[in-house]
Amino acid sequence: MKTSLILTGLAALAVLAFIWPISAEPAHEIPAPAVDAPASAGLQTLVLAGGCFWGVQGVFQHVAGVTSAVSGYAGGEQSTAHYEMVGGGRTGHAESVKITYDPGKISLGKLLQIYFSVAHDPTELNRQGPDVGTQYRSTIFAMDDEQARVAQAYIDQLDAAKSFGRKIVTTIERGRTFYPAEGYHQDYLTLHPHQPYIVFNDLPKIENLKRMFPAIYRAEPSLVSKTGS
Repeated sequence: MKTSLILTGLAALAVLAFIWPISAEPAHEIPAPAVDAPASAGLQTLVLAGGCFWGVQGVFQHVAGVTSAVSGYAGGEQSTAHYEMVGGGRTGHAESVKITYDPGKISLGKLLQIYFSVAHDPTELNRQGPDVGTQYRSTIFAMDDEQARVAQAYIDQLDAAKSFGRKIVTTIERGRTFYPAEGYHQDYLTLHPHQPYIVFNDLPKIENLKRMFPAIYRAEPSLVSKTGS
């Protein structure tokens, strides 16, 4: 769906991208999680799926305390972890981002707050914006019991507060392996800032991050090409 959207009407979108100003898409002001993981020594990882991985990766690359954010696939088998196959929606994979972070600088709860408020809409089932299919589902691929506990507590908290007006459909999946995406998908938002899909769907997310989380917004992104992740 994403590829066809980019190719269909690309010229028209390119014109609009330059004559229309970028305005932030709706974001959600939500409370911080009441339950969070304690700070610990050493780097931690978190895998999140929330629609097209270009935008999700781009958001977390601008978060202070995140050392790397890598686009990839999770939920299916290694043999099907390829863009063309995942795009068919029958592999079990979701476009995902593996986030490596320093819990001494940013907590798991804060990352989840960004995920729910800025990176995607957690009330959209098996889609995000123009992208439709289970490969664009909202899923937290928990690395351990602690991540699953904190994530579920936050979902319950936000649902109880009716923070979105609709029920959160984000799932929590355990025991899934993350597979990095092809090289041309890495750092895509930074490398292609004038690509129409990025202009309309993803750059507003970066603006929302900067506006809503100024204390942890980092202007210089942590790029895969620089970190070697």
